[in-house]
Amino acid sequence: MEKNFEIIAKTFMGLEPVLAKELRELGAEDVQEGRRMVSFRGDKEMMYRANFQLHTAIRILKPIRHFKACSADDVYNEILKVDWSQYLDEGKTFTVDAVVFSEEFRHSKFVSYKVKDAIVDQFREKTGKRPNISVANPDIRLNIHIAEDRCTLSLDSSGESLHRRGYRQESVEAPLNEVLAAGMILMTGWKGDTDFIDPMCGSGTLLIEAALIAHNMAPGLFRKAYAFEKWPDFDADLFDRIYNDDSQEREFKHHIYGYDIDMKAVNTARLNVKATGLTSSITIEQQDFKDFKRPSEKSIMVTNPPYGERISTPDLLGTYRMIGERLKHEFTGNDAWILSYREECFDQIGLKPSIKIPLFNGSLECEFRKYQLFDGKMKVFRSEGGTVKTDEEKRQMAEKHRFKKNREFKQRLEEQEQNEDGDIRSFTFHKHDVFADKKTRKPGKNFGGKRKRFDDEED
Repeated sequence: MEKNFEIIAKTFMGLEPVLAKELRELGAEDVQEGRRMVSFRGDKEMMYRANFQLHTAIRILKPIRHFKACSADDVYNEILKVDWSQYLDEGKTFTVDAVVFSEEFRHSKFVSYKVKDAIVDQFREKTGKRPNISVANPDIRLNIHIAEDRCTLSLDSSGESLHRRGYRQESVEAPLNEVLAAGMILMTGWKGDTDFIDPMCGSGTLLIEAALIAHNMAPGLFRKAYAFEKWPDFDADLFDRIYNDDSQEREFKHHIYGYDIDMKAVNTARLNVKATGLTSSITIEQQDFKDFKRPSEKSIMVTNPPYGERISTPDLLGTYRMIGERLKHEFTGNDAWILSYREECFDQIGLKPSIKIPLFNGSLECEFRKYQLFDGKMKVFRSEGGTVKTDEEKRQMAEKHRFKKNREFKQRLEEQEQNEDGDIRSFTFHKHDVFADKKTRKPGKNFGGKRKRFDDEED
């Protein structure tokens, strides 16, 4: 693998600027925003760190060939030009994921089959043997992306989507995706400088992602494995150094609070928090939002109320009226950020947002709105030096056709691809213990302490 190479980080629609900022802070070179992706350059260490440390990436790809193709035969012939012995040994398994936006190529699975056929045929011709296909746990995972006639073939260095952090023990109905949760928090600019509140916390995803951000902990601490660990040139010593480097972690001097009306959700959230070892930073209690009281310390609120899609509520509009009433009377002097789907729901809040950010929650075209709560009239607030919109928020709000552009893009998405990595409200989770065996890397509970990274072999 060359010293410095092209890398692509995939993400959800709307999170590209947040991911680009993360990459620049990580030290990546030539960072360029695209559509649901950010490209950059770096070495092997940067690729490992991107997988391990980025909060808003869902997959890290290493392109190995760019080409143009106007037919399935063109794809087949271009794949044959790659020397696959560099990437696959005899007896190894592989799989191919395809993402297609093209009038010519309408079925992603058909493209996957053509890539697989070319690889298998090359091995048969050269060695008389063929590598095997494994969807569940392949040694090498490939990704081909086709936009009209432009094709990019990549090695997938992540394997399982990076939103699957590894800390989730149980889930409630329609859990918020971890990558989207982290992106929402980073969009607010919060880095742990105040208390953090989610009054409708569900299984605790926003709370845990907030704690990781506040402590500057890598979200990959709880994962069992990455695809690059099976690559022929995997540097185990380098990755161990990255995994055990806690020099950038920091003390969190404030606190994170979560509430939910459902006791099952409260217990689930507590279980998930316990799995991270962050119980000293997060408190979760059963409480209806209508009983929310003014916090004693400066706070930020980030929450994802029900939309009436997949999660039903008896009085959806009444719920949003209640949210607006609680914010107005019990949260003055603070900022609240709300992700929701329906315009009529936002209307019921009855407060003027300072910014609206389009975000996709799976296939749902949502908005992430900021409400700045202050006493009295806005004119007085401004005369006293108050800022309703930051310069960055003004810039975002001034962008023309933001919502229209995203709607047009959404219509082009294949339903299969949209659901593969993006459908944030359709994941099925199974109860398990992330620390149950030695296949799990267990982070140290005390910040600054040495972490033990377990081997992947049984004793």
